[in-house]
Amino acid sequence: MPHLSSAVSAEILSGAATPAQALQLLQLPDEELFAGAERLRRAAFGTRISLCAIINARSGNCGMDCRFCAQSRHNDTPIDRFPLLDEGLLRQRILDLARWPVGHIGIVTSGGALQAEELASVLRVLAALPEAVRGRVCTSFGRLSPDALRSLARGGVRRFHHNLESSRAFYPRICSTQQWEQRRDTVRHVREAGLSACTGGLFGLGESWEDRIDLAFSLRELGVDSVPINFLHPHPQTPLADRPLLAANEALRIIAVFRHILPTTTLRVCGGRPETLGDRQPDIFRAGANALMTGDYLTTHGCAVERDCAMIAAAGLEVTAPCA
Repeated sequence: MPHLSSAVSAEILSGAATPAQALQLLQLPDEELFAGAERLRRAAFGTRISLCAIINARSGNCGMDCRFCAQSRHNDTPIDRFPLLDEGLLRQRILDLARWPVGHIGIVTSGGALQAEELASVLRVLAALPEAVRGRVCTSFGRLSPDALRSLARGGVRRFHHNLESSRAFYPRICSTQQWEQRRDTVRHVREAGLSACTGGLFGLGESWEDRIDLAFSLRELGVDSVPINFLHPHPQTPLADRPLLAANEALRIIAVFRHILPTTTLRVCGGRPETLGDRQPDIFRAGANALMTGDYLTTHGCAVERDCAMIAAAGLEVTAPCA
């Protein structure tokens, strides 16, 4: 049975390994890789699992040409399209999710960036929320300017979501209307604004293991706090509509490799979870995940919060209480 050398193991766990050394993780059989990932998860997070949920607050008509995305106007995908939600409706949807045992409530909008008047509308909604609820709100508004990000921080937002999607080398194969470096720079601006960065990627696009590991190291270099791990759920009438789903075991190994490279960072399993993992969803914790998105996704159905809480309890784990 393959084993990592003690020197490489120590370097990986200390954050000093190179991507080439981390590739040696792929030599490990499932049992050893998952056992190491679970030990790291328990060392950093104990039995605590955090939940988040999102609101699709503006849907479709995005000018970006991301090949996987149902919301791109370049892809004629049958989805609901609507402008930014009315302030009263957005506030009510936030309050509805605040009744769930979720630590983070994400407001997500399609498009390259939220416009100034739309940002002002969201800030009014935030100001009208109870303080305890406002502290749980996250935002995903695209490539915002440093000034706009600072305005969100002043408005009570603590976390901003902006994915890198894939490695720098692979990214041009999935999007031509935005550069990977622009995404990276947005994440840097997020952290400079004093916001927590929720930044991850999408797997199953045709990327290699080298791409996946390169992404993990980019996230480590950026110092992100939470890493959403998404699996491609091919949407009809997108360029990637015919791509097969990742095998469940490969998806779990992605989580486990990321846990070894990011031993103390929250790994949050999000989009594509039900389709890709099926009845192996409980294994995400054994593979090192300490968080997940519950409820529906942007344009597809997810899992009911009651079902996810039962899955967590059955694994001998507990949902982290929502942050105050």
